[in-house]
Amino acid sequence: MIQDPTGELAGRHVTVAGLGVSGIPAARVLRELGAEVTVVNDGDDERSRRQAAELEGPGVTVRLGDGDTLPEGTSLIVTAPGWRPDKPLFTAAAEAGVPVWGDVELAWRLRGPGAAPWLAVTGTNGKTTTVRMLASILEAAGLRTAAVGNIGVSLLDAVLADEPYDVLAVELSSYQLHWAPSVRPHSAVVLNVAPDHLDWHGSMEAYIADKGRVYEGNEVACVYNVADPVTEELVRRADVVEGCRAIGFTPGAPAPSQLGVVEGLLVDRAFVDNRHSHAQELAEVRDVDPPVPHNIANALAAAALARAFGVEPRAVRDGLRAFRPDPHRIEHVADVDGVRYVDDSKATNTHAAEASLGAYDPVVWIAGGLAKGASFDELVAKAAKRLRAAVLIGADRALIREALARHAPDVPVVDLDRTDTGAMAAAVHEAARLARPGDTVLMAPACASMDMFTNYHARGEAFAAAVRDLAPGRSAAQER
Repeated sequence: MIQDPTGELAGRHVTVAGLGVSGIPAARVLRELGAEVTVVNDGDDERSRRQAAELEGPGVTVRLGDGDTLPEGTSLIVTAPGWRPDKPLFTAAAEAGVPVWGDVELAWRLRGPGAAPWLAVTGTNGKTTTVRMLASILEAAGLRTAAVGNIGVSLLDAVLADEPYDVLAVELSSYQLHWAPSVRPHSAVVLNVAPDHLDWHGSMEAYIADKGRVYEGNEVACVYNVADPVTEELVRRADVVEGCRAIGFTPGAPAPSQLGVVEGLLVDRAFVDNRHSHAQELAEVRDVDPPVPHNIANALAAAALARAFGVEPRAVRDGLRAFRPDPHRIEHVADVDGVRYVDDSKATNTHAAEASLGAYDPVVWIAGGLAKGASFDELVAKAAKRLRAAVLIGADRALIREALARHAPDVPVVDLDRTDTGAMAAAVHEAARLARPGDTVLMAPACASMDMFTNYHARGEAFAAAVRDLAPGRSAAQER
């Protein structure tokens, strides 16, 4: 039996904004708690109608094709995280004094006495990898845990599970944080901040502010990236529990109250006695898969959160050794004729692509897709010396081509004037032609995928399939 510790939902008229992975469980939970539920959804397609049929019944009304109108009598909105703050539904709610919660806020408020603490992770890039690393470390420590939140596992399911968890590793997007004003994690990290989703947030300042919400009310540690001053500034601004500490992570030797790297070792100078003179070995760099710079940073952030929760050093090592990255995240697909092929389809923005390009040299770069308003000048200028060539695909490839012309004019560029899914096979063929033994063909698009593919997974699968189809024995030298 689901309980409402606040006692504020029974009999309340709640509008759930959006069907899907968050809206459907939210509607069901709210109805079970005794709320009168109306679900509104922009779409009115076959899939939406099937979802609506599963929900409709006593106490639940579904309105398809009308996500902008505030239903009469609404006293609370619970929204899917992707719905933009400037949507007319929310404008009407603000005018009527109706609060808006996200599904994360709802889950937080439904936690019962003695509920599992949250170790929260946000940032422009690396969230899912870091959360999964963290969960692996916590499991190695013998704790009952789960990787939840924006990672695809419902926080509501975790919070309301029959068997309680000891601690949750929680991935939070900027969207989710925007709609979660009450969440107060045990400890949290902002991995990095770079321009992304500005069309949703309205400005870089608003995006940064929403990321910074993750530090509010932290109890033990606010973990920040020493290499990203914005993350440290967000810690300084946060209103935390007295005694909560600022803990940095760095790819170099750590100062006191930091985790870092010394002679191939991940070390802790934060959660040790005599941190001004001592460091604790946690793991070896080679325990991290793959051991590229930005993934080492992810591992240090995960280790910092685990150590903040009291996890012993051995569990950090064992958890990192057990961890395997998800597909399409700097995934080594194959070596063909002395050329390495790497799939980083998850690099959907310039910040992620910069980290990926920084891990290899020289590179034949496959890039392009939907730019989401991004500029590519800084990315190309930083990567120019590493580039053997570039192969461009997708709707906004011209933006990358122009940046290459400005900052890397000597780099050969193949501009594939097509946005069909078959363009990926052509891109891989062109990259193989341009590459030399010892090079890396890196698919790190720096763009979203939806102009050509269902999602970044489908894009990565298309790349991997094209690599596997390369003719055995073909070499760049033979092509030329």
